[in-house]
Amino acid sequence: MPNPAPIGIFDSGVGGLSVLRHLRRQLPHEGLIYVADQGHVPYGPRPAAEVYAFSQAITRFLLDHEAKIIVVACNAATAAALDDQRQTFPDVPFVGMEPAVKPGAEQTRSGRVGVLATAGTFVSQRYTDLMTRYASHVQLWENPCRGLVELIEAGRLSAPETEALLQDCLSPMLAAGVDTLVLGCTHYPFVMPLIRQIAGPEVAIIDPAPAVARQTARLLERHSLQSERPESGDIQLYTTGDAGRFRMQVEQLLGKSWPVQALSWQEGPAGLQITS
Repeated sequence: MPNPAPIGIFDSGVGGLSVLRHLRRQLPHEGLIYVADQGHVPYGPRPAAEVYAFSQAITRFLLDHEAKIIVVACNAATAAALDDQRQTFPDVPFVGMEPAVKPGAEQTRSGRVGVLATAGTFVSQRYTDLMTRYASHVQLWENPCRGLVELIEAGRLSAPETEALLQDCLSPMLAAGVDTLVLGCTHYPFVMPLIRQIAGPEVAIIDPAPAVARQTARLLERHSLQSERPESGDIQLYTTGDAGRFRMQVEQLLGKSWPVQALSWQEGPAGLQITS
């Protein structure tokens, strides 16, 4: 039976919008409900237990708003919480983010791959398992690009300080002969033009968001959850930060504007509440 309920998506901030835009292209008739936990951004440096608690509360909020599938559009939240979320909510399909290490290892010609991700992703068991399974035969250069998420959240996509930070991150990798770069944080695709400018045209850059959108489509079909509405689905946006600022960020990053509602964190089982 058709299911008009929305797809739930969340991230610590604007990064998951890089996933939302591919979901919109892949599944234009599906409704989308997105939560940006900007009150706690960035997730990357936070303890895993804290990110887990945030992720569980946001998932409950999305399910309370009838989300039929949850896309964890945040690498740090995927690493800290996804396995437990699947156990806590066994009837809910989940899609998580992972650094695209497997395709990076498969397509490198030099055997040298650079991975840009947050600190929380690099120390996770999920990342270690990916390395063991898919990248034992290649050399990896890793950099958490500390401060890059904050610059992207501030809208400094092409600012001199953003370019300088990326130069520091990428120069050692490029000098070592890396020919493939894997973006392991959903914020990072928004500085793709700068990364391309620094890396040059010969270096492949892998953004996992299109694959996440395809996987979401597969799960919707597998569970018979597709919407069959003829018109475009609604988009609902929420933030635990400043709603007006987030609306402007969405317009800057996606070139479109939708209404944004503010959320506030409540102590105890209440979790997230819409701010009146």
